[in-house]
Amino acid sequence: MITNIQKYSIHDGEGIRTTIFFKGCPLKCSWCHNPETQSFETEYLHFKQRCVGCGKCGGKYYEDCVNNAWEKCGKEISLKELLNEVLKDQAFYETSGGGVTLSGGEVLAQDLSFIVGFLQCIKMREIPVNIDTCGYVDFSRFEAVMPYTKTFLYDLKLMDPGKHKKYTGVDNSLILQNLKKLSDNKASIWIRIPVIGGVNDTIDNIVETAEFIKSSDINPERIYLLPYHNTGCSKYEQLGKKYGDFFTAPGPEKLEEFKGIFESYGLTNIYIGG
Repeated sequence: MITNIQKYSIHDGEGIRTTIFFKGCPLKCSWCHNPETQSFETEYLHFKQRCVGCGKCGGKYYEDCVNNAWEKCGKEISLKELLNEVLKDQAFYETSGGGVTLSGGEVLAQDLSFIVGFLQCIKMREIPVNIDTCGYVDFSRFEAVMPYTKTFLYDLKLMDPGKHKKYTGVDNSLILQNLKKLSDNKASIWIRIPVIGGVNDTIDNIVETAEFIKSSDINPERIYLLPYHNTGCSKYEQLGKKYGDFFTAPGPEKLEEFKGIFESYGLTNIYIGG
């Protein structure tokens, strides 16, 4: 089940990309900007917009006068349908050095036979694939997709296990173990750290992260510091959920300071922003 296929993306990898958002994730991050991808079940987004002038409700809300005030979120798609959609843009991948990114939700928590089958088809056509992952799955799932994956975009959110569980619903031990195993298997890894004011934007958390990467002999090709944004907050109301409005975006000076901390540990290719 997917929520969106985003064409002509310039994020989540190199070149022009098609990003596929799968529905369902084992984490429930409080700041998630894709909350519609957390549940594995079909959901509906509820829109409260002013009437577009149909004349049937006297200017009341949109849902009083039209039938599509609720948008279905989550569509089952076949392997053939997904492959055909991705191949429409193959020329763009080839000319730009781009490819396909599997995102979510959590890709590796989906039907593994479907994901591996799709990756095999894509590899036969020499289209590079990146997988965006939270890391909270059995490592056997990483092993199944490694032969077909160019780069893993691996999220590291918090080093303190208690805080990690508070803000995401799970502790981080499996995530950290899998990151080390992935690196030991010589996988290409881009570590991505969402920097969220009020949650993980402390010197202690950044130092602990750098120390873990260094002491565990993890060798990421890149590390990204991704400043928090609230672009997905409206979706929470549409889903009937409450959004934590206490999150803030870190300033550029703080992000530069964090970048310097990683560099002081001998880590290179540190990027601010996606």
